[in-house]
Amino acid sequence: MRKLLLSVLLLLSVAVSAQDIEGFVNRQTQIYPKSRLLDIYKSCFQDYMGAEHLISDRQSVKVYLDEELNTTNLDDLMPWYYEPCGIDSNYYRVSIRTIKEGIITEDQLLDAFIRSANGKSSESRHARLDDRVVTDEGEANSETRPSVESWSDRWHMIIGTIDQMKLDLPNFQEDKQFIDSVLSVGKYAISHSSDYRNAYHPHYRIVERNIFEKEIKPLIDRGRK
Repeated sequence: MRKLLLSVLLLLSVAVSAQDIEGFVNRQTQIYPKSRLLDIYKSCFQDYMGAEHLISDRQSVKVYLDEELNTTNLDDLMPWYYEPCGIDSNYYRVSIRTIKEGIITEDQLLDAFIRSANGKSSESRHARLDDRVVTDEGEANSETRPSVESWSDRWHMIIGTIDQMKLDLPNFQEDKQFIDSVLSVGKYAISHSSDYRNAYHPHYRIVERNIFEKEIKPLIDRGRK
């Protein structure tokens, strides 16, 4: 009975309404008219899966962030300090603008990013199945990201609605097939499209909602006053 209940809850966590999908896609294409399906997909998987990789080497991540900070001009960045990912806003993109303007420190963003990537919130994560995976024993592990299989199921619901929206996205079929090829080999992470990168110069780090709301957003709110 317990395994059956967990299976039902997992299915509910994967499900998403067509209205919510349409709302997100319309916002994405209005704010970022150069978006391709790849960019819609990326925001959705970041919302569901979090950062692309677990992080064991803080120094290498710091070196990469240092390089990004040293080679990026404020004028190149989008004007926002943060934006929610995808449909449910389980994660936020925090712009490196926050560091360059002295609103938060590099270490503060780096720490929030690493803990988010490794599934370690400042307190226990919400008891929602989209933040958990069910193991073979039927136990839910709040320290582990959702499975790629559950993400694939969710994406197929999302793309089903997007297909019905008849959007005039460039390279739509090509991007759709590429995403399917990634998922078919048990992977999920992809890069922003070149169109998106050239137009918007995305430079941000992904932070889990609980960490963002308790640790990062208050700093940004104070810095903007």
